[in-house]
Amino acid sequence: MRLQTNFVAGLVLLLFALAASAAGIDEKYPEVHQYFPTATRFGEMTGTPPAAPVYKGSDTIGYVFETKMVAPVPAYSGEPINILVAMDGDGKIVGTKVLEQHEPILLVGIPVQKLYDFVARYIDHRVTDDIVVGGGGGGKGSVNIDAISGATVTAMVANETIMNSALKIALSRNLVSAAAINGIAAPAKVRMDYFQPATWQTLTGNGAIRRLNVTRAMVAQAFAGEPMGLVIDDTTAAPLAGHEGDTFVDLYYADITPPTVGRNMLGKSTYDDLMHKLAPGDEAIAIVGNGLYSFKGLGYVRGGIFDRVHVMQDNKLILFHDSDYQPLLDTQLQGMPAFQEMAVFIIRHSYDFDPGRPWTLQLLVRREIGPLKSIYSTFTATYQIPPAYVVLSAPPSGGEMRRLAEGGSGLWMRIWQQRRVDIAILGAGLILLTLILTFQDWLVRRPVLLERIRVGFLIYTVVFIGWYELAQLSVVNIFAFIGSLLHGFQWTTFLMDPLIFILWGFVAVTLLLVGRGVYCGWLCPFGALQVLISKAAKYLRVPQLELPSYVHERLWAVKYIVLLALFGMSLQSVNLAERYAEIEPFKTAIDLHFMRSWPFVVYAAGLLVVSAFNSKFYCKYVCPLGAGLAVAGRHRLFEWLRRRRECGRPCQICANECEVQAINPIGQINYNECHYCLDCQVTYWNDHKCPPLVEWRKRLERVNRREEPKTQETVEQTFAKTPAAPTG
Repeated sequence: MRLQTNFVAGLVLLLFALAASAAGIDEKYPEVHQYFPTATRFGEMTGTPPAAPVYKGSDTIGYVFETKMVAPVPAYSGEPINILVAMDGDGKIVGTKVLEQHEPILLVGIPVQKLYDFVARYIDHRVTDDIVVGGGGGGKGSVNIDAISGATVTAMVANETIMNSALKIALSRNLVSAAAINGIAAPAKVRMDYFQPATWQTLTGNGAIRRLNVTRAMVAQAFAGEPMGLVIDDTTAAPLAGHEGDTFVDLYYADITPPTVGRNMLGKSTYDDLMHKLAPGDEAIAIVGNGLYSFKGLGYVRGGIFDRVHVMQDNKLILFHDSDYQPLLDTQLQGMPAFQEMAVFIIRHSYDFDPGRPWTLQLLVRREIGPLKSIYSTFTATYQIPPAYVVLSAPPSGGEMRRLAEGGSGLWMRIWQQRRVDIAILGAGLILLTLILTFQDWLVRRPVLLERIRVGFLIYTVVFIGWYELAQLSVVNIFAFIGSLLHGFQWTTFLMDPLIFILWGFVAVTLLLVGRGVYCGWLCPFGALQVLISKAAKYLRVPQLELPSYVHERLWAVKYIVLLALFGMSLQSVNLAERYAEIEPFKTAIDLHFMRSWPFVVYAAGLLVVSAFNSKFYCKYVCPLGAGLAVAGRHRLFEWLRRRRECGRPCQICANECEVQAINPIGQINYNECHYCLDCQVTYWNDHKCPPLVEWRKRLERVNRREEPKTQETVEQTFAKTPAAPTG
């Protein structure tokens, strides 16, 4: 009895599960009724890719789908943005709704409503529209949609997500064809492995060789009402009675790249030689003709361009230059009649010619009506290669179609192309910083020049890297990187923001070489802002409040505790860690320019005010990013900061002057806390400040007063021999 009861209960649960799985999407998302007010029924998610059909009676009037199930595009957080999209039967988007997102800047910075408003702008756009985010970079006919201010990368990912998914669904349900999306379908490829013996009759019969026949009557009709030519026997004039059907020009033309056409026509050796001359993407066509009119003419002799014969595909005119011409002296095609003119022309790959799509041969006929004046008429004939000779590309997926529409590059490549000027400016700044580090020994002996360079670079960091480019690194980036390693690493996740990616690459190199100090001392916008405030405060003689060394050394540990706490939260929930990462004031002070609610502004401004009295207070004691960089840079390869034996024993000048108190009482530099400001190196070479150099300078002065033959060069060599103490 108990077994029967369990069986019945299990059967009931199974029926409930099946009923739930078969429920229409309107039960899960009731808002779809607003998108399709005339719908009578909503289906369940079915098909590949999955989408729920919408019915009006027995007719399908649209589809509803989740982008995460169709074409997930990793966003800056590493997770895709999931958007509900409704599309009617004509491929028009009629509804959108953000279902899920984990973007850090939206979680703790910019209101998420801005993302909702952004995706709503896609309503009434068709899947075939070329939508460009940010108002730039689009071609003719593109549709511009404003980006989310301060979250451009998120906006571009949302655009990619919606359009990729919509295109994929539209193609799979035959709402649109690949051919309807101009320039997106991949070009066909000629089957170079396919060869069949063929005759003239075979190739003209299957359409591989086409004909353009123009009679004298057709030409006369084209020029009817126009002035007569200069010559008496003008072949473009009306013919004599009975000669209306005389041939003016009789052309045959073919794409001879397919072996079945070209190899049969030219012979194997001539065909192979021609194919070796073609670059990838080039196409060869042959034109042969008889009649009164030469299709080659003499224009190419005078100007290098064949002015009588052209090719047109998709409204793109293809011209032939003399370098595109190959003489055709003989043919091997069985049954081919004799022709008085024969030529091979090369369509260069720069034209993006698609051999699988129709094209048109144009013949320009000229009538001279004056010594320097002519009039023209054009005769055309179409061409479509036989399907057996090419491989037509399968309808591309949504993501592939968008990438092809963008010139073959992915979303991240388009972002990099659009921001190439910003990338160049950042690259120039990083090159300058590299030179500063490389020639630091030369610069520190010129303290005035170094101070000007440092202040200028800090202003560049705050204004350009920080406030303008919003390229402030954050501990959130570290969590995103760790999360990506744990859940499937993808480079595209980090390539979405080129400046952040380049900065992290530079930081990684400097961490390996000299530790955390280069970023914290030169490239952190919030850190640079604190240094500039501190310098201004010292110039205005604001009293500096330094903590005792025993308190200072214990407060160092706070930032490591903060880092561990945030890291632990990230293992449980990245969203939770990102929210508590608001202990970083970067988003308020740098990314959002203090345009936030007053608690965030008070916190960030308070830290900046404190830095006027205690230099870089936040960096020394609170910053989890600095702690993370210190841990990562602990095993650096070099220690480029010079020290002397006397440093700390008894000299304490550098230790007292260090803005972050990274030099201990015995003169050792703590590279885990050093911000690489180079102030200690300026003192190291200052013979009016560094006690060993002061002693040597005074000895030199005494020597000079006694007029001993001691040169300046000898003294500098003596200074250089002063032994240096190891650093800690």
